Amino acid sequence: MDLGSPPVKTFFSITLPIITPALAAGWLLAFTLSLDDLVIASFVSGPGANTLPMVVFSSVRMGVSPKINALATLIILIVSLATLLAWFFMRRNETKRKAALHNV
Repeated sequence: MDLGSPPVKTFFSITLPIITPALAAGWLLAFTLSLDDLVIASFVSGPGANTLPMVVFSSVRMGVSPKINALATLIILIVSLATLLAWFFMRRNETKRKAALHNV
C-alpha cells in the first residue's frame, strides 16, 4: 500500500495468499473439534435440534450402522480432498515462484 496500491488489491494479491495456509489449517482444526465436542453440543443445542455429533453418538450407542460407516467415509474423503487440493495449489505456487526467480 506504500507504493500506491488500493487496499482491496493489496489484500487479494498479498495478504490473502500469505494467510491461506493458516485459514485452511484453522478450518480443518475447527471441523475436527466440532465433531469432538459432543458434550458442548448437547448442552448448547435446543430441545428439537440435533447436531451431527449427537446423531452419530446416538446411532453408535445402538450399534454401528452402515449409515455411520458411510458418513465416516464421506468425512474422510472430504478432508482428504481438501488437503490434497491445498497441497496441489501450494506446490503449483512454489513451482511458479521458483520459475520466476530463475527467469530474473
